[in-house]
Amino acid sequence: MSTATAGRPTVRVAMWSGPRNISTAMMRSWENRPDTVVVDEPLYAAYLDATGLDHPGREEVVASQPTDWRRVVADLARPVGAPVHYVKHMTHHLLPEMDLDWVAGARNVLLVRDPDEVVASYVRSRESCEPEDIGLLQQERLLAVLPDDVPVIDAGDFLRDPEAHLRWLCGWLGIPFTERMLRWPAGPRDSDGVWAPHWYDAVQRSTGFEPWRPRTVELGAHDAAVAQACRPAYDRLRERRLRLS
Repeated sequence: MSTATAGRPTVRVAMWSGPRNISTAMMRSWENRPDTVVVDEPLYAAYLDATGLDHPGREEVVASQPTDWRRVVADLARPVGAPVHYVKHMTHHLLPEMDLDWVAGARNVLLVRDPDEVVASYVRSRESCEPEDIGLLQQERLLAVLPDDVPVIDAGDFLRDPEAHLRWLCGWLGIPFTERMLRWPAGPRDSDGVWAPHWYDAVQRSTGFEPWRPRTVELGAHDAAVAQACRPAYDRLRERRLRLS
């Protein structure tokens, strides 16, 4: 663990989210802190290489990162020279053959979203969707090896009051909250993965968290079955969610 400029150990934050959530906006929020270095989806290339899946920009992604997950883990443990090291992880990148012993080296947070909403958003970008694609099953696997006090944050709750949730998270991590986490400049970042042109249009236009709004979701038979297969995991995770009111 590296030593920050103030002589204190670096706080390493691992935010575990499924796709089509607020994970990239959350990364923007943390990167806008003056004391934080962020890492964008470090296991993506390893995931694509192991599965052979054809995601947008696949070859660029595989060429941009290590494809050995063990090397990724080793790289994440290196000193970063900043008080806070924030890593945006996609839980569906955790494959069964990857052990989870290393996750205890960070302060872990689980970010969840209703599976109907996730699937509806996912299939607008990709033709097919299976339960393993949206991360909730892997989040339960993580929960089984993490401490009982790991925060579970529901995106719907968070968007109703981002400041309260960020203040709570900062307090839990033992770092100061800054209002810079609530607003950020529009545009791309050097830290964005090479996949950003395929997925980050809305976030790159954003300057803050999108206000919560109710959503009407209509799913075809297959997609509805995928969401239903993931709902028990979501319900169990949501039962443990952070409640601020």
